Amino acid sequence: MDNPDATLSSAAAPYASLAEDGVISRGDLAAADAAWRVDGIHPEVYFRQKLGLARSTLRGALATYSGLDTLTYDERPPVPDDLARLAFQAEGPARGLWFPVCRVHDVLTFAISEFDDGAAKAEIEELFPGRPKRFLACLREEIGWYAQDFAMRDTNGPVGIQRTTMAYWRNTMALWRTKLACQRTNLACGRTWLNSLRWGLGLIGMGNSLLRLDNPIIPKPALWLLVVAGATLATVAIFSYTRLRRSWRHISDQNLVEATSAVVYFLEEFHFIELHDPANGRPMKRTMLGRLGDSLGLYSTVVEPRGGYRERITLARERNVLAAQRTILACYRTLAARARTGLAFFRTGAAVFTFGLGLLTYFGLSPLSLLDGLLILAGLGMLIDGAIWYWPVRREYSETPRCLRYEDYDD
Repeated sequence: MDNPDATLSSAAAPYASLAEDGVISRGDLAAADAAWRVDGIHPEVYFRQKLGLARSTLRGALATYSGLDTLTYDERPPVPDDLARLAFQAEGPARGLWFPVCRVHDVLTFAISEFDDGAAKAEIEELFPGRPKRFLACLREEIGWYAQDFAMRDTNGPVGIQRTTMAYWRNTMALWRTKLACQRTNLACGRTWLNSLRWGLGLIGMGNSLLRLDNPIIPKPALWLLVVAGATLATVAIFSYTRLRRSWRHISDQNLVEATSAVVYFLEEFHFIELHDPANGRPMKRTMLGRLGDSLGLYSTVVEPRGGYRERITLARERNVLAAQRTILACYRTLAARARTGLAFFRTGAAVFTFGLGLLTYFGLSPLSLLDGLLILAGLGMLIDGAIWYWPVRREYSETPRCLRYEDYDD
């Protein structure tokens, strides 16, 4: 690690082989050294930003100068927490000079970017005395990424722990979206049984009408068989729907909204979401879910692919916000499915009620009026049940058209 050019600083000397190999000129090397001496711009930064050299090229120069194997930054190596906490007692990790990256048995592996200054290795020896050590040449920038992954933050500790916690919240939101999907599936089953009930009541109404005609086209035994078949189908549909209805009783619309708000609670800890500002002229939504959706609708991030801690933590936060948006939309879809189920019952109930009332009015009272009364009661019950489904959620899903206005965000 002798300096081939005594006039170069210890920061620029490892990159002298780039000039020898013709990758850069001697003037570029001298300019990088002058930037370090005068402005404090490290040669690595100069080569990357001014000359556009690849990191692999710079690593090759470090390997040639130091005679060490090189290390490329990767967030996957299991850096021991005790070594990371101990390392931050020195200044080297914060300055990008060295960082512990691995422990195999009793051998400690360090990424190091300073080869001539003995202060870096002196710090390592002071913190980890008497331990066998292995050194790998690494770029100063990438050592900084390792340090930033484990540096303590104002909230939630190390950045690596923040990403783990946010991954946990993404799993929690995915689990809740799965439960909401199960709710929508159950509602679809309820609407399927409603179709069966509609068919059953239709068969009853048709048989009832034909029985009252003076010259029925179909023999009366066949018509009674039609009424019995319709009553059987309606009974099975009502029984199956009632069983599903009981399973939904403990989950109210308010419970769905509150649980959705709870699973996106992490936003208060990891994100800076803009709340509603009355000055922007947009009216505030009346429901809690609508206001929460508005706060997320404006959140988006555009980052340049640089790698390292800043991009990964930003993208992790972006994934969480997108997952929160999907969770809120899943809640909207579930509430809309409830409203759709209520409207389906309301529509069918109105038709059946009107049909039964029309038969009773047209044919008058007779023994078959019992079937008319059955249709009227069934229609009335469906009207009431449909209103119970629809009325509580009418405001929630009515505030979702903003989700379709993509032209507002086009470039």
